[in-house]
Amino acid sequence: MSIDVIYRSLLNTIGDTLLSDDKRKVKQYIRSAVAQGSYQTDVYGLDILTRNFNTALIVADEIGLKRAAILAVMLYQLVFEQSNSLQEIEKDFGAETAGIIHGLIKTHELYGKNAAIDNEHFRTLLVSFAEDVRVILIMIAERLYLMRMAKSLSSDEQRLQIAAEASYLYAPLSHKLGLYKIKSELEDLSLKFRDREKFDFIKSKLNETKRSRDKYIAGFIAPIEAKLQTLNLNFDIKGRTKSIHSIHNKLLKQKIEFEKIYDLFAIRIILDTPPEKGKAECWQVYSVVTDMYQPNPKRMKDWLSVPKSNGYESLHTTVMGPEGRWVEVQIRTKRMDEIAEKGLAAHWKYKGLKGESGLDNWLNNVREVLEHKEDSPTELIDDFKMDLYDDEIFVFTPKGDLFKLPKNATVLDFAFAIHTKIGSKCVSARINGKNVSIKHKLQTGDQVDIQTSPNQTPKQDWLNMAVTSKARVKIKQSLKEQATKQVEFAKELLHRRFKNRKIEEDESKLMRLIKKMAYKNVTDFYAAIALNHLDVNAVIDNYLDQEKREQENTEHADRSVEHYNAPEINNLSGKEDVLVIDKNLTGIEYTLAKCCNPIFGDEIFGFVSTQGIKIHRLNCPNAKSMFERYGYRIVKSCWAGKSGANYPVTLKVVGHDDIGIVTNITSIISKENGMTLRSINVDSKDGLFQGSITVMLSDTSAMDGLIKKIKAVKGVKSVSRY
Repeated sequence: MSIDVIYRSLLNTIGDTLLSDDKRKVKQYIRSAVAQGSYQTDVYGLDILTRNFNTALIVADEIGLKRAAILAVMLYQLVFEQSNSLQEIEKDFGAETAGIIHGLIKTHELYGKNAAIDNEHFRTLLVSFAEDVRVILIMIAERLYLMRMAKSLSSDEQRLQIAAEASYLYAPLSHKLGLYKIKSELEDLSLKFRDREKFDFIKSKLNETKRSRDKYIAGFIAPIEAKLQTLNLNFDIKGRTKSIHSIHNKLLKQKIEFEKIYDLFAIRIILDTPPEKGKAECWQVYSVVTDMYQPNPKRMKDWLSVPKSNGYESLHTTVMGPEGRWVEVQIRTKRMDEIAEKGLAAHWKYKGLKGESGLDNWLNNVREVLEHKEDSPTELIDDFKMDLYDDEIFVFTPKGDLFKLPKNATVLDFAFAIHTKIGSKCVSARINGKNVSIKHKLQTGDQVDIQTSPNQTPKQDWLNMAVTSKARVKIKQSLKEQATKQVEFAKELLHRRFKNRKIEEDESKLMRLIKKMAYKNVTDFYAAIALNHLDVNAVIDNYLDQEKREQENTEHADRSVEHYNAPEINNLSGKEDVLVIDKNLTGIEYTLAKCCNPIFGDEIFGFVSTQGIKIHRLNCPNAKSMFERYGYRIVKSCWAGKSGANYPVTLKVVGHDDIGIVTNITSIISKENGMTLRSINVDSKDGLFQGSITVMLSDTSAMDGLIKKIKAVKGVKSVSRY
């Protein structure tokens, strides 16, 4: 679409949202900025003006934000490029618009140098989020547009990075904020660019079964529709097919074939009724459906009585339809459906209704996490994502106060949810009259009475029990306070012993000793002293021994320095020439992951682990999990120059049970230049053999050539790489 068409579509969508003079002023601002060259292309090569207008269209039409947010999307580039000031924007469009622009500029500065968000700036992103949630809603809209345009990007690396971000950051955020439709689209597009083969397979299967699926849905709906019409209810019924991403997850988790998935779709019944009648009519429809079709009691979910913390309200049941197929039925009002489709944005329209306070509580938790500034970016992301939970449980205090917690939350989480002091002193609980430990997992409906002790303090293993970010943050704070006290005590003790033994303490020598003793940091060293894991006198004895050795080495060096020859440095495996990591860096230490055994020529990525950077193949069986859960640890990597080493490759060969075939294969390998057979294992059954052959070779070209030659051996049925 041309920019004029997009602009007209945007104006039609926002309708009377803008003030009478807004359109004229916006046009004037943008024309002036275009003349000054403020609108060029972004880091992805996309036209910025087109991107912003399309983002504004998504913000208005698919999320439902109003004037201030729409104007902010259309104008923030002008402030970012300093064509106009925030003061000018505030004067012409108001403080609310200027405030959102301020938040957008902060978040977009994160993308100034890198195509993908840098995890070190994640806190800044969340701070903007905590200040005004609309900033992140706009960021989600922009990411959705970017994902829709990803196929036009010239760089596969950029496509992979934005797909990973969409999966591990923006889709969970969309889910938490109630943008379920956008969440599903982000997940589907992410899968499309990360694993096109599986995406196309599921899409083609859905297309093949569409006619029979539509016929089944029509047959299922017909009797319900007829019955509801006799009750004079205003309603709409529609079928909704599950997203490709959710079907893909089901195939992976259940390890079944596509044809074995029966719950590919859900039926949604939407009632057009006043708010005061909403609940009653939903239960009335539920009664009609369950009278007509047998319900599964284990699959009934009531989010009418207690909405989710993101405001989601609906009644779900799964019933046995014709042909013995399970069908999920969702029942909600028009108001509930708008909140479900547009999430948080819809709450401003229905301000004050039930469910609003849950979001406020969640935002307070986010702010609390941000206040814990000592956390590393990785810990921050992990703690933040703890609260992006899907399933919730509802538990009560002895007085009947209701608390919402994530599924698998423990007594410890509940204690911290009540108050930090109660959590820190928690020793056990009584649930429904029975004593349980602090690691006991809670269930919906539990009435929990927390037991405390004045002598109790948080322990390190509590972090393995806590699920919520509030509990984890408070536990970490307490542990760090305890560690600080221990360090001060141990420092004073060590200094005093040095003084008692009349030894002059040298800080640099002590640091070298600590490093030699294999302590990760000084805090761990002093903590070991405080906990009596390390004897102070032994430390001083080691200090004196080290001092003596250093002195001897210095004297020896003085005597022989003229005869000293520097050792020749040998680059291991030619890594500096073979692999380039991140921003054209070479010579970085890395290891090749054993789960997928990449070789020169494979499409690869780097993963920052506790053991350093590990190189994985892009189609590694663990790649999906790493991108979704730890996308912020991914670093781009590629092969460079020529292969400087041989790599192990394991091939799976299936063929007729004939010893001559194996002999021919080993003969082929022995004749290949620069290729050696490392191992071979063969099993035979029912006239077939299956062999596992590991070969040392230089690159993917050599591997492809070998596979082609083995396939040509008479009796070989298939050859594939493990």
